[in-house]
Amino acid sequence: MSAKSFWDYAQQAPSKLGLVSPEGEEFSRGELFSESNRLVRGLREQGLAAGDVVAVCMPNRKELLSLSLATFQAGMYLVPINWHLAAAEVAYILSDCGAKIFIADERIDNVASMAVEEASLEHRSCFCIGNIEGFRPFDELVWDYSDQLPEDRSAGAVMNYTSGTTGKPKGVQRPLAGLDPETAAQLATGLLQILGSKPEDDNVNITCSPLYHTAVLVWANASLHLGHPVVLMDKWDAEDMLRLIEKYRVTTSHMVPTQLTRLLKLPESVRNRYDCSSTRRMVHAAAPCPPDIKRGMIEWWGNSIYEYYAASEGGGTIVSPQEWLQHPGTVGKPWPNADIRIFNDDGEEMPTGEQGTVYMRLSERADFEYKGDTDKTRANRIDNYFTVGDVGYLNDEGYLFLCDRKIDMIISGGANIYPAEIENVLILHPQVADCAVFGIPHEDWGEEIKAVVQLADGATEDDNTTATLLDFLATRLAKMKLPKSIDYLPELPRDPNGKLFKRRLRDPYWKDQKQKV
Repeated sequence: MSAKSFWDYAQQAPSKLGLVSPEGEEFSRGELFSESNRLVRGLREQGLAAGDVVAVCMPNRKELLSLSLATFQAGMYLVPINWHLAAAEVAYILSDCGAKIFIADERIDNVASMAVEEASLEHRSCFCIGNIEGFRPFDELVWDYSDQLPEDRSAGAVMNYTSGTTGKPKGVQRPLAGLDPETAAQLATGLLQILGSKPEDDNVNITCSPLYHTAVLVWANASLHLGHPVVLMDKWDAEDMLRLIEKYRVTTSHMVPTQLTRLLKLPESVRNRYDCSSTRRMVHAAAPCPPDIKRGMIEWWGNSIYEYYAASEGGGTIVSPQEWLQHPGTVGKPWPNADIRIFNDDGEEMPTGEQGTVYMRLSERADFEYKGDTDKTRANRIDNYFTVGDVGYLNDEGYLFLCDRKIDMIISGGANIYPAEIENVLILHPQVADCAVFGIPHEDWGEEIKAVVQLADGATEDDNTTATLLDFLATRLAKMKLPKSIDYLPELPRDPNGKLFKRRLRDPYWKDQKQKV
């Protein structure tokens, strides 16, 4: 029996549930199938061909997944843009990726309009969901076209843009392999199948993070290609996620540690209100997870908390809850056909147990380049291994342990201090809703440790709270790892997927130092 994909399942059982919108509207497989096929013809009618780029900037909604299914079978690149970016940032990506079509949501009408002007994109190439002055209605891409499978189908790809923490973001571009969409779709489901998800079983996926993030869109698409319904959330809320898990008997998800932390910090009475026994493969990634938080989630949801380590560029490692309980803190072993090596700054491989920069092996299919930046592509590689700048080590059984991002490491008095270790303890205090730790200038030591805390509801920002938090840390960490001061903010700067913009917190303290230089 040949491998199947969304298009097969949709034709065989078109009435089955395919997607639930953030507003709660349910769409069948057949409706998604129809819209995605119409979109292929609509995009081609606008002059697009295989290899061309469609850029989208919108919150989680049904149309984004329809566009993903369309471009994936039309041999086109889809560029999802973070809809929280400023107009200049959107304009840069539109220009850099060479978008032939731009589709935006009316929730960003001003940003979209300014971005199009700055990128000098013709308005005839711009479409909108809702109403944006000068943009054409999205319906023009779907209205009168046939909804049967299009001709001349070939696999497209998603080109995600890196976050741009060290300069302008770069598109992670992989060559189009010329595969048929069904074969490519099966390859895209690989990690879910490694985790144990089977085609067209009773799995249901909940997408609780923005689809403009690499893994989130991969996970949603892979679920569709395995015949699993997808439940979309827009603005994530901990209790609402529990409600949806119970209502739709959710089994799988792609999450981040911040979400696990906030779920676990819900009052016990709220947590006990919902049945989460359906969960099977609730996978988290994107940042280190405090071990006590992960242990608490396993105790609550059972052995359904999986973890992997990878990047937009590729990966990686994976760990089951059972393995993690045997090796607390690990992010796992390399998944099939992957490999991990640890190198020092001189490019020498480090022995077992010794820290260094984590490098992941590139497979032939996963090879990539940063669009328009050969130097950056070459700079992050040793042979056929690449890095995203994380520091870690391998134990004697081959399990990878991450220490922190290399750029975030604090060097104080000659000692290397990893903020993640401190954050993992600080977040456990009941008065802490969120936290960040980083280094700030110190005349004698080079750097000293600063903590910034978002307090939980009901907690008071005062000297007594600071003393309480420092005392809490002092009983759990070595003296050299204790923050010298704690600042408070109403909310830490995170994107909707939970990624912390630590630079925004850290840079003001280094401003004077840069001016001196």
